[in-house]
Amino acid sequence: MSPAAVPRAGVRDVAPYVSPQFDVAARLNTNECPHPLPEKFFTELAEAVHDLPLHRYPDGQMIRLREELATHHGHTLEGTWTANGSNEVLTELLLAYGGPGRSAVVFEPTYLLHSRLSWLTHTEVTRLELARPFAIEEAAIAAAEAADPDVVFVCSPNNPTGNAQPLEAVTSLAERTSALVIVDEAYIEFGGESALKLAADHPNIAVVRTFSKAFAMAGARIGYVMTNHEVVADLQRVRLPYHMSALTQAAGIVALHHTVEALSLLDSIRAQRDRIVRELAAIPGMTVFPSDANFVLFVPPEPHDAKQIWQALLDREVLVRDLTTVVPNALRVTAGAEHEVDLFLTSLREVLSP
Repeated sequence: MSPAAVPRAGVRDVAPYVSPQFDVAARLNTNECPHPLPEKFFTELAEAVHDLPLHRYPDGQMIRLREELATHHGHTLEGTWTANGSNEVLTELLLAYGGPGRSAVVFEPTYLLHSRLSWLTHTEVTRLELARPFAIEEAAIAAAEAADPDVVFVCSPNNPTGNAQPLEAVTSLAERTSALVIVDEAYIEFGGESALKLAADHPNIAVVRTFSKAFAMAGARIGYVMTNHEVVADLQRVRLPYHMSALTQAAGIVALHHTVEALSLLDSIRAQRDRIVRELAAIPGMTVFPSDANFVLFVPPEPHDAKQIWQALLDREVLVRDLTTVVPNALRVTAGAEHEVDLFLTSLREVLSP
């Protein structure tokens, strides 16, 4: 019998990245949009898919989708690139600008995938801890500069804390380091100020966006980056051939034709987010972090244990995200539909009641 294959060192020391999904009444753990796009979108998508020559390879340059994205944002085609979700965009950026012998800075607590994708691409990670309220200020910028990284991640609004980072910090990082500053703006449509306007004067800024949140397209897996044309040229050197299917490209193009309808969903999401903040803040002893995103991070009042509350909420058909390994004793809840938020708040009060 042949010996078992051996993976690279460290692979089996790392658990798979899994976000648990259960069939519950209120699934509020993955920051998805709670509302689908209108029926007209699906009708147009079906028509577009019907006409696709699926026996041929897709457009490997994704020209039409990139043109639509560039026009939508007032950016250049040459500086716009897209892939299967923002995580694939981030991976390609690390393949081009990270790798063995190179390093990335992350400001923690932040999106766990930034460090994980760095590990995946053999990029060394320098973790800089931010104190509450988790804003990138001069001390953190100076520490990043001293680390002399090749890549700097800025998540704004930040996941899981919800706060947008100041544009002055992004500018300072771009000007005081030689790194590619990757600004992950997965939640920017919900609040905060975009760093895209900085990209024209700073060729080392790359702004990453997604269709998963504000465009209600988490199931389609579409992400994109807007940056300097030379960065996009480098991404083309490391990407997989035909990495984005014709089906995915069609979904993105049709979704962009429904931008007005997609953005009209955001007001109700912001209203539920603000409602969550307001009602949680009214609970004695509760710590609630202000949010510019579509979720809220909170720490239950003492002596309650967040893990026990997570299970008690799940027992009541409410699924939230356990963030205790990132922020001590913290949970994160997505701003869902009104009835989902109703169930969350009612269930949480039950759990916390004496």
